[in-house]
Amino acid sequence: MAIDKVREYFRQYHMEGRIQEFDVSSATVELAAEALHCEPCRIAKTLSFLVGGHPVLIVMAGDARIDNAKFKARFQTKAKMLTPEEVEALVGHLVGGVCPFAVNEGVEVYLDESLKRFETVFPACGSSNSAIELTIEELERYSGSLAWIDVGKGWEAAS
Repeated sequence: MAIDKVREYFRQYHMEGRIQEFDVSSATVELAAEALHCEPCRIAKTLSFLVGGHPVLIVMAGDARIDNAKFKARFQTKAKMLTPEEVEALVGHLVGGVCPFAVNEGVEVYLDESLKRFETVFPACGSSNSAIELTIEELERYSGSLAWIDVGKGWEAAS
């Protein structure tokens, strides 16, 4: 299971004990916020795209949406989300548990500016009933992100 890969990934940093598993689903922003008793905007959702034939993950705040014009300006292509089958095959996690940790080789990870307004956020950990609370600095470090980007919309009014 992917959560086992993520747990093993965090074990090298002695952080595997910080992974939370729930008796309920956390597969959507709303369900994760309910399970964690936090605001939906603090859920760090991971969206999967195909850019130039390669998988790209964008981690953004739960209340942000992809701005197609910003995405196209950043990646020189239209935003095309992966199908659930492609996500599992190319990224290594199932939809509902996609996260930037312990992903397949060649997956590019980017963090969206919408996350920077929080001290801590909650990304998934490879399953549809898990999460970990990380500071923004920890998310940046452990996600292996290539850069901070601005491809989101809809969150600015909420900040």
